[in-house]
Amino acid sequence: VKRYTALGFGTDQGKLGNINGLAVLADILGEPIPEVGTTTFRPAYTPVSFGVGAGESIGPLYDPVRKTALHEWHEAAGAPMEVVGQWHRPWYFPRDGEDLHAAVARECLAVRNAVGAMDASTLGKIDARGPDVVEFLERIYTHNVGRMKVGRCAYGIMLGEDGMLMDDGVMARLGEHRFYLTTTTGGAANVLGWLEKWLQTEWPELKVYLTSLTEHYSTIAVAGPNSRRLLESLGCDIPLDKESFPFMAVRPTVLAGMRVTLFRVSFSGELAFEINIDSNIALAMWQRVMEAGQAFDIAPYGTETMHVLRAEKGFIIVGQDTDGSVTPVDLGMDWLLSKEKDFLGKRSLRRPDCLREDRKQLVGLLSSDDRTVLPEGTQLIEKTGEPSPVPMCGHVTSSYHSDCLGYPVALALVTGGRSRKDETIYAALPEGDPFPVQIVAPTFYDPRGRRQHV
Repeated sequence: VKRYTALGFGTDQGKLGNINGLAVLADILGEPIPEVGTTTFRPAYTPVSFGVGAGESIGPLYDPVRKTALHEWHEAAGAPMEVVGQWHRPWYFPRDGEDLHAAVARECLAVRNAVGAMDASTLGKIDARGPDVVEFLERIYTHNVGRMKVGRCAYGIMLGEDGMLMDDGVMARLGEHRFYLTTTTGGAANVLGWLEKWLQTEWPELKVYLTSLTEHYSTIAVAGPNSRRLLESLGCDIPLDKESFPFMAVRPTVLAGMRVTLFRVSFSGELAFEINIDSNIALAMWQRVMEAGQAFDIAPYGTETMHVLRAEKGFIIVGQDTDGSVTPVDLGMDWLLSKEKDFLGKRSLRRPDCLREDRKQLVGLLSSDDRTVLPEGTQLIEKTGEPSPVPMCGHVTSSYHSDCLGYPVALALVTGGRSRKDETIYAALPEGDPFPVQIVAPTFYDPRGRRQHV
């Protein structure tokens, strides 16, 4: 019975489950329980309280604290911190007694109308090089890596063997056999381990060398309509106009007298640049950016504003808008899946379950009253008045008030969502009646992407 049912394999090691199972077996055999006997009990034979195994309370030392090179500046500016993957990141920068909502509204409008600066140093950074690096990355990423030209960037995703989205980021081709990969903040160590696993155990014949650069380089994102003029005022030894330095380009340059690698990428949907610089001199660069930025109405912004800006554009965050059961197709990222090569997870995307039309898909949601901000995690239902338990058709993954648009926006995963545009479904709020919401496209702001290409 134990072999065929795995009875007793749970955390109780049979202390609870086996007694009930043996009683059922005895009843089936028509024999007394003592005659059937018991299995061999494993330690702990007697129950052990959690307190026995608990360690000493060490407060803030319980988890490692990781700080960026700009941390002291953020603290001096009064920014409360948000912990992301052990990193302490500035949440928002309050002025004159502002609360979270007032500060975020001001920061968002500054980026949309003038210029903002954010410390993006926590993103994972990996140097990948070697004569076989293109072949290696072709197997890991879903797009055609070999077609990337030196000096160009690409948005890339990697899948697990099950075909589900594992991580995403921007990769840059710095040389014929050298790439610079970025990952999510929380996924940096996992991604490096994933790459090394395949390189060392499955494809050891490939000559590829991986180095983590996450702490070595800091990243300063400068975003907004005035970002180009701000960088030009700092002094830059390359032209920054659209023709010379187009969207998704990368260039080594000297900015404000310091050597940097400059990326023309955007997570806000605005004209934006990302300054990658040696962490030892990152604070000096940040101070120069903030000083020169005063002439352009600059505002430092934190993670909350970053979330609002990217949600307005429909940009996902892995681990928030995905949950380990979401494929690129569910997210509308079919355009990233190469039909000309194989890659990890591609075969799994052809499984019948991944081809179902009723899978949960990424959509946008608008509140019916243009005021209600849906709590993240809110379950969605098809209609009201259903007897309990009410079947769910999805859930809210991201939700914010947009001061730029003047109303709340939300992203959600909804059953068959992309074919249900303009339909009304209901959010099962914790209090009150189910709240009507409208399914829309997940891009709320500048859907053609014109602003980031200027």
